[in-house]
Amino acid sequence: MRCPYCAGENTQVKDSRPTEENAAIRRRRICPDCGGRFTTFERVQLRELIVLKRSGRRVSFDRDKLMRSVHVALRKRPIDRERVERMVSGLVRQLESSGESEIASSTIGGLVMEALRGLDPVAYVRFASVYRDFHDAADFQEVLSEIASEPAAVREAVRIAFDGPGVETAPLKKH
Repeated sequence: MRCPYCAGENTQVKDSRPTEENAAIRRRRICPDCGGRFTTFERVQLRELIVLKRSGRRVSFDRDKLMRSVHVALRKRPIDRERVERMVSGLVRQLESSGESEIASSTIGGLVMEALRGLDPVAYVRFASVYRDFHDAADFQEVLSEIASEPAAVREAVRIAFDGPGVETAPLKKH
């Protein structure tokens, strides 16, 4: 592993431990050349995924980009980082096991929206506002009406599908 600070190629692993319910390995590394310390993660990748953009471009799937977009939607929300990791890992597993090597960006966006709907209603609305390209308050009202009219049992089923049973969901507060 190349050092991100000095580009040295002889980094050493100082600590390894499983994370994400044994779905990944977290490694603490040190560079003997510059003394820099950094963390790497090792995950199983079943297949190389290509994302088909709306413009027709094809780009490699980037798990970190997916994680960043979810974190933006969840900014300042009371959601545990482990739950977010599990959700994103579940989405990636779902995409990899779909049997398709090329996946439309709209498919990925739909899966993220579905997962966020069960995880946190506010994050769902935030993500939907970008994904669906909201232009005015009526667009927000439409999504809020969807959530409000949705039975709690449906929200719970979606949450369990992406998060597993026994984990609490952030409540939807009515003002």
